[in-house]
Amino acid sequence: MSLATSECTPFTSMIKKWRKLKKQSQLDLSLDAGVSQRHLSFLESGRSKPSREMVLNLAIALELPLRDRNQLLNAAGYASIFKERKLDDAEMKAIHHALEISLAHHEPYPAIVADRNWNVVMTNEAAQRFMGLLGNLKEVWNNVDPSGNKNIYRMTFHPEGMRPLIQNWDELAKTLLLRLQRDAHTDPDNPFLTQLLKEATVLSGIDLSASLTELATPTTPILPMEVSKGGITLKIFSMISSFGTAQDITAEELKIETFFPADDFTTQFFKQNATLTN
Repeated sequence: MSLATSECTPFTSMIKKWRKLKKQSQLDLSLDAGVSQRHLSFLESGRSKPSREMVLNLAIALELPLRDRNQLLNAAGYASIFKERKLDDAEMKAIHHALEISLAHHEPYPAIVADRNWNVVMTNEAAQRFMGLLGNLKEVWNNVDPSGNKNIYRMTFHPEGMRPLIQNWDELAKTLLLRLQRDAHTDPDNPFLTQLLKEATVLSGIDLSASLTELATPTTPILPMEVSKGGITLKIFSMISSFGTAQDITAEELKIETFFPADDFTTQFFKQNATLTN
């Protein structure tokens, strides 16, 4: 085949898909990747075959996650270079230890570690106590997520999970759904997130397509979750962090969600609750 002939290949389809998803023109991407727009056009049309280094260069310019960098390499005919180790692998010992330290140091406030699909991987004792407000936690998980994934969205949105306790449900659910919608949009080849978004939207009873225009004007710097049980109301908000220099797919995709009290009453509740259960 001559170089003057265009050819649609898995690589050409994938690079164009990601460029459009990132809302970049050929010129934008060529400048970020340090190549000519003409060469990028040849790569996207199949008139030129990319080198392994060029594929990685484009993936970095597009800020693709490690999983997607592997897929782009595979589409161009090259082997994956980023490993996906299990969290209990010996090579992940430092990662696992860092997570344990983070969870322990956040006591007496709840903290969880979740994977790319928002399935719970690890928790601290405070998170167990907090979710335990619902009753027997093993039974609750079986009811809200029979798959065994322990998905935090299912725990939050299911009528037998946290939802009945959340007083500012409509406002909080919209915010969480928009976050999940963003996750699904930036991880388009992940069918789990797409399905989870549909499932959570149905459970929420909210029309997500209309919610953007219905969001109230924010009155506080951050939106707390207001949870009421037994005549008391707890107000908490969360912060999400991740590993900054991950070179492993599992490590990159892990999220640490730490919850903080939004008022003095909630602060004292978590402190006293930890004392009573120790």
